[in-house]
Amino acid sequence: MNRTLFALLGGAVLSISLVAASAPAQPKDRQSECFPQREIDSWASQDQRTVNLRVGFNRYYQLKLFSPCLDLDFSQAIGMRSRGSDWICAGENNDVEIFTRSMAGRQRCLVTSVRRLTPAEVAALPRGAKP
Repeated sequence: MNRTLFALLGGAVLSISLVAASAPAQPKDRQSECFPQREIDSWASQDQRTVNLRVGFNRYYQLKLFSPCLDLDFSQAIGMRSRGSDWICAGENNDVEIFTRSMAGRQRCLVTSVRRLTPAEVAALPRGAKP
């Protein structure tokens, strides 16, 4: 009886370890370096090459764009896509794009870098640039 119970418990532990090993890896420091797109609460354009995001209650990130994204400051909404994952991580060349509509039609604006802003940087944002 004890051998049967031991074999069942051993099989359960092995199954759990295999499932844990096959689960997709989460970013190491989710709170400061990465966030899922669904946690973006609001956004504001600082200029045609800078977008600021509020993520969750009190995290702010700044996205720098490859080139000017026309009429970004007049857009009511933007779309965002990250290739390969719904996570957006701080750093450069992270395959993130912003989509917006302008007088010329739909624009695709490539993001070259994402960085988390410090509380002092958030406080110093120009009027209208804080999401």
